[in-house]
Amino acid sequence: MHALAVSLVSLVISAEPKAPDDNDVVAGWMGFTVFMFLILAVAVIGWFLTRSLRKAGKAKDQGVYGDVPAADDNEAAPNGQGS
Repeated sequence: MHALAVSLVSLVISAEPKAPDDNDVVAGWMGFTVFMFLILAVAVIGWFLTRSLRKAGKAKDQGVYGDVPAADDNEAAPNGQGS
């Protein structure tokens, strides 16, 4: 019984595929495509984040969030004098 188990284990180990050489492992076109998609995704997320932050800043200046609306330069200066 022990001899049978040893021979089965050695058969399984010898049938296991060998690791490829380092030169045979490359990312290929699929890796390039995934990398370009990730770069595009980060750029789009950054663009939408910037756009959203600008809209939030404008809304804050208009007093949408309960803040006092930001006054124009002419309205903020007393007696019409510049800043």
